[in-house]
Amino acid sequence: MAAYQVINDDITKLKVDAIVNAANNSLLGGGGVDGAIHRAAGKELLEACLLLDGCQTGDAKVTPGFLIPAKYIVHTVGPVWSGGQRNEEILLADCYRRSLEIACALKCNSIAFPNISTGVYGFPKFKAARVALDAVNLYFKKSKNYTIQEVYFVCFDDINFQIYKDMLSKI
Repeated sequence: MAAYQVINDDITKLKVDAIVNAANNSLLGGGGVDGAIHRAAGKELLEACLLLDGCQTGDAKVTPGFLIPAKYIVHTVGPVWSGGQRNEEILLADCYRRSLEIACALKCNSIAFPNISTGVYGFPKFKAARVALDAVNLYFKKSKNYTIQEVYFVCFDDINFQIYKDMLSKI
C-alpha cells in the first residue's frame, strides 16, 4: 500500500509524477485550483485541453505538466453538491479511482490530490475527505498492479488540512 501524507501547500509547486486538477467539464480552466494549475502550467495546457473534448463528471483525462514540476496533470471533474441526492459521493469516489488508474497506467510513483469539489462545488469538506480516503484505500486494496508509492492530499486551507490530518491519524 502507498504511503499517505497530508500537506498544506501549493499543488502547482510539487515535484511529483502527477498532480490532479479539480477541473470543470470543459477542461478549459476556471477558478480555484483549476485556474491556478492553468496559470502555472502555461498556455500549452489550454491548447492540450482543447484536444481532449471535455470530460464527464467522475471521469478523468491526462495532459503533460508543461511548466509545472509534475510530469502529468490528471484532470478530473468532481460533482457539484446537491444535498447528496444525485450520487455525489459515488461520483467523487470515481474521480479518485480514475485518477489513480490513469497515473498507474503512466507508471507514476507519486500523485497529489487537491480537495476535489470542496470549493465552489460545495461538497461538505468532512464528507469529501472521508470519500477521498475511502476511495484511495479501496483502490489499493483491489488493484494488483499499482505503481503509486506516495499519495499526497494537498490542502489549500487550514480546515481541510486539519480534517485530513485527523482522519489519517486514525488509519
